[in-house]
Amino acid sequence: MADEKGTRTPFGHAMRSHFQYDPTYIPLNHGSFGTYPKTVRDTLHRYQDLAEFRPDDFFRYHLGGYVDSARSAVAQLLDVDAGECVFMSNATTGINTVLRSLVFEKGDTIVYFSTIYGACEKTVLYMKETTPVEASKIEVAYPIDDKDLLAKFEKTIGQLKKDGKHPRVAIFDTVSSLPGVRVPWEKLVESCKLEGTLSLVDGAHGIGHLDLKLGKVQPDFFVSNCHKWLYVPRGCALFFVPERNHHLIRSSIPTSHGYEPLPMEGQEKLFNPFPAGEKSRFVEMFQFVGTTDISNYLCMEEALKFRRETCGGEEEIMMYCEKVSNAGGKKAADIFRTEIMENAEGTLTQCCMTNVKLPLKLGDGKGEVKKAEAFQAVGWMARTLVDQHRLFAPPYFHGGSFWVRFSGQIYVEEDDFVEAANVLKELCERVQQGEHLK
Repeated sequence: MADEKGTRTPFGHAMRSHFQYDPTYIPLNHGSFGTYPKTVRDTLHRYQDLAEFRPDDFFRYHLGGYVDSARSAVAQLLDVDAGECVFMSNATTGINTVLRSLVFEKGDTIVYFSTIYGACEKTVLYMKETTPVEASKIEVAYPIDDKDLLAKFEKTIGQLKKDGKHPRVAIFDTVSSLPGVRVPWEKLVESCKLEGTLSLVDGAHGIGHLDLKLGKVQPDFFVSNCHKWLYVPRGCALFFVPERNHHLIRSSIPTSHGYEPLPMEGQEKLFNPFPAGEKSRFVEMFQFVGTTDISNYLCMEEALKFRRETCGGEEEIMMYCEKVSNAGGKKAADIFRTEIMENAEGTLTQCCMTNVKLPLKLGDGKGEVKKAEAFQAVGWMARTLVDQHRLFAPPYFHGGSFWVRFSGQIYVEEDDFVEAANVLKELCERVQQGEHLK
């Protein structure tokens, strides 16, 4: 399918001309840090130049309007109201913003899965240290069927209520990080609604990766990195809060000029150096959060234009990325003589990342990896990939087995997975010989 201007570029290696990668590098880890095309880079630099041309004019009187245009563009993509969308630096900041805004009371509990992103779990533990809130972690080992994951979640909520606790908020992913699998987040949101628990969705791997239908699903809070899969420069995340929950978000992180203190006797209205507008308190709160370069937020429209005109649109991008990820993953599994991480329902691979079991075994026998050395082994493999082979896909340890997570993207082909698999197979053999311990 070509766009009306005829600028469509075929997916695969031909698409790499639009990006800035070292031509000798094999990028199979788009999921960690993402990247962006050269046209978006040019837009980024243009806004940075504009800011330096007349800084006061730019930051005080024009930046807000530029951000509004970017918010409107992403809101249209997700079929939600622009007044419910703001930007921040990353998904971890969004999780922090919600948890630090909620006022917790004794008995309140944060519910989350053991596959939560590490920084977010640490945020939960910090909240336990500093507030009355408790936490309940649901242990999960993949592969697992969606129905069993949902059953674990609902059983945990039910038990907490039986024990007199209040499951106040639940955190879960759209696509988890490690392993990189699709999570039935829509059904978890629905379960939260039925149980009266706030849903906090970590959509770090969401926008540009899945057809989110955010306006239909309507979670209580949703944050998604635009710099991972949407081709917006780092770090930029969409923070979606439906209007019904705006009152729960009291401050940005850090608190800045848009914050409005609750009325207190004798408290005078605080000065805001930025012009008053007609936007909501929620939007104004995130409009200017300290002096920093947010030119990346302003690249949203150019990123969406590239996806539409050069790539053929959201559906085409997602379809190719999922297809090449699954096909490449299967070829890697054949080389390893192992398997892809999948459940009986076939839902885990309905995303743009595929997890393949590595040909390594845990144990104390010859050629096996001792459990105490598992993380040392995957750490050595990761560093060796970039130091000696100019490619990267993160190896990791989960559920008693060693895995590698591959990311599909519009600029890779199945042969890239084959080359990476052959390298990883060699590294596994070197681990079996104990090289990771030297």
